[in-house]
Amino acid sequence: MEYFLIIISAIFVNNIVLAKFLGVCPFLGVSKRVETSLGMAAAVTFVMVIATIVTYLLQKYILDALGIGFMQTITFILVIASLVQMVEIILKKVSPALYQALGIFLPLITTNCAVLGVAILAVSPSLNYNLLEGVVFAFATSLGFGLALTLFAGIREQLDLTNIPQGMKGTPIALLVAGLLAMAFMGFTGIA
Repeated sequence: MEYFLIIISAIFVNNIVLAKFLGVCPFLGVSKRVETSLGMAAAVTFVMVIATIVTYLLQKYILDALGIGFMQTITFILVIASLVQMVEIILKKVSPALYQALGIFLPLITTNCAVLGVAILAVSPSLNYNLLEGVVFAFATSLGFGLALTLFAGIREQLDLTNIPQGMKGTPIALLVAGLLAMAFMGFTGIA
């Protein structure tokens, strides 16, 4: 039951993009096409889960053991940057089309505050997660990120087909829709 609550909370109630406003840059930048957003969601899921495992172990068995917890942020950033480089190399070999579609946003996963935020939250004393709970939290959070990104991309694709006033085209309507989507997700508050 604990894992179910973590999953529902991370995906719907405390969505990393729509409730905590982490990862907004790729949310707005990669959400023009559903296909691209699904690829970005998969890449973020992989990086977020692996980064959470590695950073959790580093935090518990090295940083805390040596009393150098103040090195957490820089250590986590280095781990995330290394993992993103690995994903970039794999995508370039496995799916060159997706690699091209993600373009500049793939290296931006390195600075995606959602990935760093989840890694830090997973080891935070306030949540007090063990390794398995932290991994479930990271996976569910990345699913929530992917859900928000894909929904937003679908809405933006539909908006391209509609008649929108000239002053609202592009970023203004995207921000308005993002706000409405965040308000819609607020309806899940109280579930978990």
